[in-house]
Amino acid sequence: MNLADLPSPVAAGAAVPTRVGTQSLARGIKLLRMVATRPQVGWRLSDLAVAAEQDKATVHRMLACLVEERLLEQRSNDRHYLPGPLMYELGLALPNHAKFQRFAEAVVTGFARRMAGIVLFQLRSGSEYVCSLRAGTITMTGAMVYPGTRRPLFTSAGGVAILQTLPAQEAQVVLAENVSQEIKRHGTTRLDALQKMLVKSDEYGFGVNFGYVVPGSYAFGVPVRNSSGDAFASICLIGTPDVYREERLDELRQRLLESAAELEAGAIECGIH
Repeated sequence: MNLADLPSPVAAGAAVPTRVGTQSLARGIKLLRMVATRPQVGWRLSDLAVAAEQDKATVHRMLACLVEERLLEQRSNDRHYLPGPLMYELGLALPNHAKFQRFAEAVVTGFARRMAGIVLFQLRSGSEYVCSLRAGTITMTGAMVYPGTRRPLFTSAGGVAILQTLPAQEAQVVLAENVSQEIKRHGTTRLDALQKMLVKSDEYGFGVNFGYVVPGSYAFGVPVRNSSGDAFASICLIGTPDVYREERLDELRQRLLESAAELEAGAIECGIH
């Protein structure tokens, strides 16, 4: 798919009406998701207002409420907004997910050791992925994804692997949103590289990135599906060109699929739907 031919996010999602009475809730959730993209650095009020495309006074009122409820917190030394403890506490209501996280950690760690690379387990979160696990000890200066990192799906080989499983119309809506986020954060400088990753991934039928986004950082990803067959996550392998040569592509894909199958079996056993 050509990124230049995508409609705007508004046009792509125009067929989905906004429910009456939920606008404020949707705005609050959007702020929570945005704050979660920078769990360590945090956000200034002014930057959040610009990124959320909302007026500063409204964003300030919503942030004050979220801080009071402990969903967010405001760091005293720089006044940046960060994820709050209630985010974690609410997650404790999902013990099956915690059980699966422990299972997945063993699979991901073992796979990284066998493949002598970095392995990421990435959960789908709407039009984004969030890194759930990272394993591997090799030094990769361009692999700046760690547990908690949240980014648009199309910026990762693992995210592209998830995109490949979506119906065409849904994939178009997600890509349009992804491109909009990319331009807001980084301008258009990376779009050609991201387009090359999409094209190469379509050619091979799974997520493939031969250093297009970060030179010298090769990455490969396959989807992980739930009991309904939907891709709820991906497993992504990252390494250097000298180790993951293009001639090893079939082998790498098979190894990834084997680990994905382990994760899928574990998800079913843990009751992840």
